[in-house]
Amino acid sequence: LRIEDTDLERSQQELIDVIFEALEWMGLDWDESPVLQSTRFDVHQEAVDRLLESGGAYWSDPVPEADRARTGGRPYDPADRDRDLGPGDGRAVRFRTPDDGTTSWVDLIRGEISFDNANIEDFVIRRADGSPTFFVANAVDDQDMAVTHVIRGEDLINVTPKQLLLRQALGYGEPLQLAHMPLIVNESRKKLSKRRDDVSLLDYRDRGFLPEAMVNYLALLGWGLPDGSEIRLDPLNELPPLFDISDVNDSSAFFDTKKLRFVNAEHLRALPVTAFAERSQPYFDVQPWSDRFHAGTFGRMAAEVQTRVETLSEVPGYVDFLFLADPEIDEASWSKAMAGDAPVWLDAVIAAASEWPWEASVLHERTFALCEELGANRKKFQAPIRVAVTGRTVGPPLFESMEILGQDEVLRRLRSARERAGAAG
Repeated sequence: LRIEDTDLERSQQELIDVIFEALEWMGLDWDESPVLQSTRFDVHQEAVDRLLESGGAYWSDPVPEADRARTGGRPYDPADRDRDLGPGDGRAVRFRTPDDGTTSWVDLIRGEISFDNANIEDFVIRRADGSPTFFVANAVDDQDMAVTHVIRGEDLINVTPKQLLLRQALGYGEPLQLAHMPLIVNESRKKLSKRRDDVSLLDYRDRGFLPEAMVNYLALLGWGLPDGSEIRLDPLNELPPLFDISDVNDSSAFFDTKKLRFVNAEHLRALPVTAFAERSQPYFDVQPWSDRFHAGTFGRMAAEVQTRVETLSEVPGYVDFLFLADPEIDEASWSKAMAGDAPVWLDAVIAAASEWPWEASVLHERTFALCEELGANRKKFQAPIRVAVTGRTVGPPLFESMEILGQDEVLRRLRSARERAGAAG
């Protein structure tokens, strides 16, 4: 694992820690201690010095923007190549790009790619502040770390010839296997951006996505399984034997949040109920009513909730009514459910339910028997009961919820709802 932190102003420890945390969350660990490029400053400087000594690089003065008409718009003057300048205030070291020929490679995804050297500028390898740039640091570290494959985004294709030229100038003979992946784009087909899009892996973790579902989904961006399937419950073990980089598509991959939610839901459904309950626990711990939460109570409803949610963060909202002193009433649900004959129906249920055996199957049977006696529509009859008990019209099975809450509590909530319905006129 290498952290490319040559730009020290933009490299902060807290941001590096986020990288470690995100990789660990997804189960992507590393065998050796992480390498920070900033700790290899002297090695990179030595490579720059070698290039200066061999004539492969030269010192160059910056050209102010107002004067760049004389240099063809370049931020440097190509004439510096022959001035034999030394270190000086504001001077950087530039690589001497060949004037002719081409730099080519066979990309594992895109086939042969070639750049005319005449179109590649003399790029900076040591900044004016003395720090080495990304180009030389990567060329040196790839060699020292015995890197065999460089797989990165297609937006870095124009960087690759510079690093290949550096490798050649430094005498690194062993060729790299290079592949440039398609960019991931949003719904507008624009490259995902930290400023515009939700791109933090840890944000998805906090929103209740499973790491194995995230790995499963990300692996299929720009690549598909040979059999056309989409779900692999153990992707880190199941997918690598099936992967061939030559099968990766070279067109942009759309990051579809709806598809990600579908994949996550499939992974949630596949969990044993006990594992689903355990994974839900952190999302209960941050609720304002966490002190009232009881794992055993949730356990009785967990299997039903598991079939309904797409992310773990949705779980508390399905069962909060079991732990709140009073359910939080969704006003839109209340207005719809408590219209018409709803108060009369509540009166009938309150009167009858005090005598009912308190089991879900019996509650189901007796409630709808009463509904038929009153000549009501089943769906409309059930709605005010559900809103009174849970606070909303959508949620886990009503009669199982009533059984868990207990007869006294359900009757109390029904009476409270009836009083409110009456007060509302």
